[in-house]
Amino acid sequence: MLATNLKKTGSYRLEQTGTYHVRKVGNRRLKKPTGPITLEPTNLNELRRIVEPDARTPLPIRPQGAGTASTDCNTSDTGTTLKTTGLDRIINVDTYNHTVTAEAGVRLENLVRELAEHGLELVGGYDLQGRTVGGAISAPCFGPCIGSDGGYFSSHVVAMKFIRPDGQLLRIVPEQKNLLGAFRTSFGMLGVLYEATMRVRPIRTFTASHRRVSIDKFSSAVDALANGDVGFKFYLMPYRDRVYLDLRRYDTDPGNAYKAAWKIKDWGESTVLPHIFKSLNRVVPIQSVRYKLIDSISEATQGLVNSRLVNTGTNAASQPNHHKYAGARGCFYSTWCFPAANFSMIVKAYRDFCESTYATSQYRCDMPAVGFRLCRDTSSLLSPSFDDSMIAITTASTQPAGWDDFVIDLAEFAEKWGGTPVISQSRALRADHVIQTYSKRLDFFRRMRRQLDPENRLLSPYLAQFCQ
Repeated sequence: MLATNLKKTGSYRLEQTGTYHVRKVGNRRLKKPTGPITLEPTNLNELRRIVEPDARTPLPIRPQGAGTASTDCNTSDTGTTLKTTGLDRIINVDTYNHTVTAEAGVRLENLVRELAEHGLELVGGYDLQGRTVGGAISAPCFGPCIGSDGGYFSSHVVAMKFIRPDGQLLRIVPEQKNLLGAFRTSFGMLGVLYEATMRVRPIRTFTASHRRVSIDKFSSAVDALANGDVGFKFYLMPYRDRVYLDLRRYDTDPGNAYKAAWKIKDWGESTVLPHIFKSLNRVVPIQSVRYKLIDSISEATQGLVNSRLVNTGTNAASQPNHHKYAGARGCFYSTWCFPAANFSMIVKAYRDFCESTYATSQYRCDMPAVGFRLCRDTSSLLSPSFDDSMIAITTASTQPAGWDDFVIDLAEFAEKWGGTPVISQSRALRADHVIQTYSKRLDFFRRMRRQLDPENRLLSPYLAQFCQ
C-alpha cells in the first residue's frame, strides 16, 4: 500500500535507513522498505496522504524539521521520519499588522532574511537559526532576550494549521489561547504542523558591550542581570575560571548595526573553533598541552571577536546562520535550564563539577559552555520556564570518546541543582525527573494527547516514556 501511494504522489522522496537511498523515478514502483524510512513531502496533499490512517505508513510517524535535536525526540528506530523541509514557502509578510505566515519547513535564517527586506524582524533572539519554523514551534527554541521580549520562538505564534493523527485538518486561531498553549512546544505529538503565523516587529537596534570576569564576579552580578532590563549571553570557561559576557540594551540612538561583524563572530564560534579543536585532539596527545592550547585559543577568540568587532546589532544581524552544535559540525551538546534565582550558586557549582569530573574521568569539554536568560513564559504548556525565569546552559564538545558518560554525570548535577530538562536537547535525562518537573502540566498534556491520538500514531518509544 505504501508503494502505491508513493506512485500516486510521485514528488516526495523515500529514504531507507542504512547505506543507500531510494528515490522514485518516472513510473517505477518502489518495494516496501523493511526498516525505518524517511519521507519528505513538498505540499499539503502529499503530507496528508502520508498521515491519513488508510495510507498504512509505518508507525510511529515522527515529524522532523532540520533534525538538530540532541535527543531521539524527532526520530525513531522503527516507523517513519516525516521531514517537513520540503514545505518551505513563506506565504505572506503583513507589514501593516506585523505578522508573517510560513510553512513548517522554512528555515529561520531564510525567514529572517525575508523579513529584513521588509524592515521587520523576529521578536527576541534565537541561537538556533538552522532550525525550521515547525521545529522551532514544536520544541523549545530560545536565545538571549532583552527585557520582556520573551526567549521562545513559539511564544510569538498566533495561529497554526495541523494535520491531526486521524488525517483531518485542524486550524487554531488567536482566540483559542488554551489550544495555542497546548500545541506550542508539543514535540509533534498532537499533530503534524504545516503552517504558522507569527508576530514580528520593525527592526530595532541594540548596543552590545562585553566584559571578561571571573566566575566568582559573574556569580555576584548575575542576580542583578537576571532581574534587570538587559539581555545577556555568556560564554563560560570553567577550566580557566572565565566568563565572557555579552550585554545588550536597546538605545534611542545606538548607531548602525553591521551584519558582517556578526557573521565573522558566528563563523569563528561555530565553524573555526570546532575544526581547530578536533584537529588538536588528533595531533596533540598530551592532555595538559592540548587543553592549554584549546583554552588559549578560546580566550583569544572571545576577546578579539566580541570586544573588538561586535558593538551594535539587531535580532536579524546577531542570529547565527546555522545551529551551532549540529551534528554536521562534529559537535555534541546538551542543554539544561536552571532557576535564575539560584544561579549565583549554581554557576560556581558547575565550575566545581567540571573540574572534579575531569580529575576523575580525564574527560572535559573543549568548547565554551553558552548560556542566556529565559524570561518566565506561560505561553506554552510545556515551557521550561513556565513557573520562573531560568538561565539555560548549553554544554558542548567535539570529543565523542567519553561524552556519553559525561552527559550522564551532567544530568545528575542538573537534577541536584533543580535543573529543568529540555526534552529535545537534554541528554541522559530521566523519565521520572521529566514527569516530576513538568508535573500537572504534563498530566494535562498527556490526557489531551491520548484524546487526539488514541492509537499512538505519533508517539515514539523515546517520547512514550514520559508522554504515554
